[in-house]
Amino acid sequence: MEKKEVVQKIVDYVGGKENIVNAWHCMTRLRFDLKDRSRVNEKAIKDLEGIMGVQYAKEQLQIVIGTSVHKYYDILMQMLDLSENTIPSKDEKAEKKDFITWFMDMVSGVFGPIVPAIAGAGMIKGLMGGLVALGVITNTTDTYKIVDMLASGVFTYLPFFIAASAAKKFKTNQYLAVAMASIIMYPTMIDAAKAGEISNFMFGGVLPIPVFNYSGSVIPIIFGVLAMSFIHKNVDKIVPEAARTVVTPTLTILISGFFTLAVIGPVGIYFGKALAFVLDGLFGISPVLAGIIMGLIRPVSILTGMHHAMTPIALENFATKGYDMLMPMMFIANLSIVGAALGCYFKESTQKDKAIVLSAVLSGILGITEPALFGVLTKYKKGFLAATIASTVGSAFIGAFGVRLFGYITSSIFSIPAYIGPYFIYAAIGWIIAFGLSFTLSYIFVVKMDSSSKKALGNVSNAA
Repeated sequence: MEKKEVVQKIVDYVGGKENIVNAWHCMTRLRFDLKDRSRVNEKAIKDLEGIMGVQYAKEQLQIVIGTSVHKYYDILMQMLDLSENTIPSKDEKAEKKDFITWFMDMVSGVFGPIVPAIAGAGMIKGLMGGLVALGVITNTTDTYKIVDMLASGVFTYLPFFIAASAAKKFKTNQYLAVAMASIIMYPTMIDAAKAGEISNFMFGGVLPIPVFNYSGSVIPIIFGVLAMSFIHKNVDKIVPEAARTVVTPTLTILISGFFTLAVIGPVGIYFGKALAFVLDGLFGISPVLAGIIMGLIRPVSILTGMHHAMTPIALENFATKGYDMLMPMMFIANLSIVGAALGCYFKESTQKDKAIVLSAVLSGILGITEPALFGVLTKYKKGFLAATIASTVGSAFIGAFGVRLFGYITSSIFSIPAYIGPYFIYAAIGWIIAFGLSFTLSYIFVVKMDSSSKKALGNVSNAA
């Protein structure tokens, strides 16, 4: 079945174009805001070729496709006649969401599209860090400096990437959003923050504009673009149509820029520091407890699509502290999921099912765990339990020894070089614990089913 045909059927099975309020994607999932959930035919969607799973995260419909999701999304946008500037009319908007649903929606929508840039740059950064730790290269050579430019540019100018992605999520002008990033990233602001000689610029001698280094920041630009989307929409309503081409962007930049510099930017910085403070407090109470909590919730958060909430916290840690202890725990969770899925391989009775498991395991090793979760562990519930137990134990172990990363990198086998250094041995032991324990528990917990039993159970119930 061609991708275009699959997408057309997806549109039909979610209730048609008229039932879709908004659509976007992350690394592996198509995500929909719908008017009426009762019109969705979940079973028909699951039966489509290439679909790994279907679920709701509160009011959001998520269709798991895999790493080729962007190809389906491009076709979908053409079918729906949507663009980044398409704003739903009042009668098209879905019911008002609670804050948690809205926040998860927003984070996944903003960070999903830019993960490839962050992951690619992070991989380069991790590999270079490993080479430096091994003494293969020093950070004083021109070669290192050139490669560092390739890796560090994305993280230094991260607000620009977030602005462009946030504009699509908030259905506003992408170039005005990038303008917001350019305002907070302008050298006058960044240089003053680095110099540390003043704490405020004074506009007109009256209005204080706090000085901060917004390089690598996350939260200020997200909420800056969110505010700009409302300002732009309302300014556009007020300005006469004949003058909108010039007057609307002028007023939008003036109002949004001042508001971002004076209020949203500083509030965003302090909000990020508050998140870091809470997390530091948790690690301060007990790194083991922090590991237990993170390990326990990580597999479930991936299953529900809520794992993206950790991304801004990790990036904020790198920007403010220079290291992060969450991402090593994310890697532990991924290995636990992979190990549990591999344990289920020996419980499959057909070569076709075994091939599906092996494909999911390979995908998980490369950092994409949705195939293992939706294709294997949602069928073998006790396999999922094994993954959760191993993730909890492994995360607690590395938390006890303070394992950390000094640069953002995806949680895959390719991220191993980034751990080379004083914490490598503890990280490696944690990986062995996570993978070995999850595989063993899954192998013990999950009971093998023959093909007739699977057919009788509709291939959806727990195997054990």
